[in-house]
Amino acid sequence: MRAAILRAYGEPLAVRELPDPEPAPDGAVVSVDACGVCRSDWHAWAGHGEWANDRVPRGQVLGHEPAGEVVDVGDEVDRFRPGDRVVVPFSLGDGTCPHCRRGAGNVCEDGRALGFEAAAPGAFAERVAVPAADYNLVERPEWLGATAAAALGCRYMTAYHALAERTTVGGGDAVAVHGCGGVGLSAVQIAAALGARVIAVDVDDDALALATEFGAAETVNPASLPEEDDSVPERVRDLTDGGADVSLDALGIAETCRNSVRSLRPRGTHVQVGLTTDAERGEVSLPTDWMTRWEISFVGSRGMPPTSYPDLFALIEATGIDPGDLVARELSLSEVSDRLAAMDEYEATGVEVVTDFEG
Repeated sequence: MRAAILRAYGEPLAVRELPDPEPAPDGAVVSVDACGVCRSDWHAWAGHGEWANDRVPRGQVLGHEPAGEVVDVGDEVDRFRPGDRVVVPFSLGDGTCPHCRRGAGNVCEDGRALGFEAAAPGAFAERVAVPAADYNLVERPEWLGATAAAALGCRYMTAYHALAERTTVGGGDAVAVHGCGGVGLSAVQIAAALGARVIAVDVDDDALALATEFGAAETVNPASLPEEDDSVPERVRDLTDGGADVSLDALGIAETCRNSVRSLRPRGTHVQVGLTTDAERGEVSLPTDWMTRWEISFVGSRGMPPTSYPDLFALIEATGIDPGDLVARELSLSEVSDRLAAMDEYEATGVEVVTDFEG
């Protein structure tokens, strides 16, 4: 099979032929029809994460947002058979630990991160192996095509978990989204579908235009505001009559994280989704005294457990929102390196998905 392999940080991926994977006794092999290209792939490609002992090893097959069809299963697999249409979550649980049993497989104590560690080769490849298939694989509804499912595979489900499960956004809530890349736009669409009034924040007017298209009621471009430390939070507070109920940092740099926290009303909730870069190295200073005074909650959110997919599918069906609308570009496998490099300067808009694994 053809696969894109990380050979050197910040350098083009090597597209090479590799042996087809075999399923573990409890695992499955999925033929990949589509796989999204995410900012988390960019973090891996750039070599980030050593400060948290989380640097992706060289030699890794990247890619963590696959959708496709089961082609082989192990002897211990009961729920899936060849021909089944599936989505593969990137946070793979073992299905047996206390967290998995409580429906929180995304924080499994013995979990694997698809495409980010040697034990879980990724899906920038024609085929991908999935461990603990009965727990991790998600049946794909007939109405959900592979390209839209790949858009849903990390950023969309991450946004859903952040807004509907790590906090509980509902009708009438004011939600600020800082950073309108793939996960940020997903958050805009999902928050609007949950009945929230959404304020989208980004320095790119094209990204803000997309945010408006996907349901943002107001937009804020920091580049158009006075050069003051508190200008973005002040603008959000003005637009929300005192601050957002929920504010989400979808980017992960110190500025957006602090702006998000400062955008909240008393007893509001900040949700951290974006991962930091070399500049922050995993740590951001926060206004803790102010957060204590106003009882601000700060929660982290990573991926989504596979057991939550039915609820996400139900929301999509009930509201008519379409994760496929976020797909701005379909790619060949050989184009992935250029698109990762484009993320250095935030040049990618919307969600980009690999659908051609031969080119």
